[in-house]
Amino acid sequence: MAEAVFRARVEEAGLDGLVEVDSAGTGGWHEGDGADPRTIAVLRAAGYEEDHSARQFQADWFGRLDLVIALDDGHLRALRRLAPTARDAAKVRLLRSYDPAVISDGPAPRSHDLDVPDPYYGGMAGFEECLEMVEAASEGLLSAVRDALAARGQIIGEAPRGTTAPVGAPVAVAGVPVAAEDAP
Repeated sequence: MAEAVFRARVEEAGLDGLVEVDSAGTGGWHEGDGADPRTIAVLRAAGYEEDHSARQFQADWFGRLDLVIALDDGHLRALRRLAPTARDAAKVRLLRSYDPAVISDGPAPRSHDLDVPDPYYGGMAGFEECLEMVEAASEGLLSAVRDALAARGQIIGEAPRGTTAPVGAPVAVAGVPVAAEDAP
């Protein structure tokens, strides 16, 4: 679900040539399977395209990624343990940490408060709630990715204050795997 939503945001922003969006699970339980039919129904009802085949996230992918997005604290911890270096572990972030409504409401949220709940064992309402959370956070994530690209001189715009990046740096924001269970 998060892959489909964020891919649409990237395409709408005209950044699809600069940003690769992909997803994988932290476990291999559903490798080769498509998305849950309820996920497909919710995505299609909201106007998103979906073409997913489950696979498991691999530690050697960290070398080509700048950002790895987890949907809940359990996946965040699993991905950070999988990371070959501390620098790679720092690439792993929670999706909802990019949701302006969540991060601006009072004190800093604890990581489990940033979880996108797994709707697999519930009804359609859980899938719809997940979509709302993913959509809200995707706007903030897109803004962060756009800032990173601007800092590298890869898109027109000023680099965020206090950042430096060589113009023409490699497109390493490529790849934003959403490392969550393969069901939403």
